[in-house]
Amino acid sequence: GSSDGTAAIAQARDVPVVWSPPGRAKQLQAGVHASSGEALWFLHADSDVDPMCDQHIVWGVAESQRGWGRFAVRLAGRHPMLRVVARAMNLRSRLSGIATGDQGIFVTRVLLERVGGVPQLPLMEDVELSSRLKAVCPPLCLSKRLTTSGRRWDEHGAFRTIALMWRLRFDYWRGIEPEVLAARYRGSDPSDRGARAA
Repeated sequence: GSSDGTAAIAQARDVPVVWSPPGRAKQLQAGVHASSGEALWFLHADSDVDPMCDQHIVWGVAESQRGWGRFAVRLAGRHPMLRVVARAMNLRSRLSGIATGDQGIFVTRVLLERVGGVPQLPLMEDVELSSRLKAVCPPLCLSKRLTTSGRRWDEHGAFRTIALMWRLRFDYWRGIEPEVLAARYRGSDPSDRGARAA
């Protein structure tokens, strides 16, 4: 789905590129199939990570004996509300045990296979995956932060974006079909193609 040449740039630098049909859940599962490690880390393409983040996953999982978790998130952008939004996201996740893709979900391969892999939904696959993993054990909430683009909040307004995200989650909880929610989400930003990397 990328139209900015990302795949070609990666291939030119000898970075493996995995091709899959469009859709974040399909792309994530394709990454799972192409990987061989004991632990998997799902990242959005617009996330900026510290070089030591992978070690924090290894250390955290070994010490806590929990098979999955997430990082805290920091949102980079112009809007002054982004810091508040990020704090709210991190607090909500800590209290609910549900992580979103922006928070860099990591999981052991054994546990991911136990819950049936990445849920193949057109939207809310991260929320559904977290719910299934949470039923096995609570997440490891690492305080180390990932920096994620606040582009959507900058371009569409912080309050409008917050309202959209909460409405989508509430409607998913009410049982609205993910296909309907995905269409509503894409309609709010036709250029947004979602996450690309696993």
